[in-house]
Amino acid sequence: MPASKETTRYLNRIQMQCELESLCEWRKWVREIPALGFPPEWKIRIIPPFLGALIRFVVVTEFGEISVYLDAYDNLGCMGMKPYWEIYPGETGDPVRFMMNETVELIEGIKKAIDYLKPKDVL
Repeated sequence: MPASKETTRYLNRIQMQCELESLCEWRKWVREIPALGFPPEWKIRIIPPFLGALIRFVVVTEFGEISVYLDAYDNLGCMGMKPYWEIYPGETGDPVRFMMNETVELIEGIKKAIDYLKPKDVL
């Protein structure tokens, strides 16, 4: 008896996920991505890594959201094939990038971006 459409879709999805995991070297990145020390008052929403990002999350504030992603393959920008974080909006409203291991600088950049989102009378 042939497999049902649901079973075929399920098996196809599993196969694609395995291929993507290998292509993107996810097992390698598990060991290489540094830990981030978020301030306890931040709310972090993890989101899917669309458009070629390796990781994506959003810092949710009462004034808006800061988008953060990690790109390891220059899928979203050119950094010489070196993994980097990008935050948007940054402290001036434009994107800001940090090399993957610049975790302290990344957190400081997010803090500045949060200040950018605050109404000027709140600062």
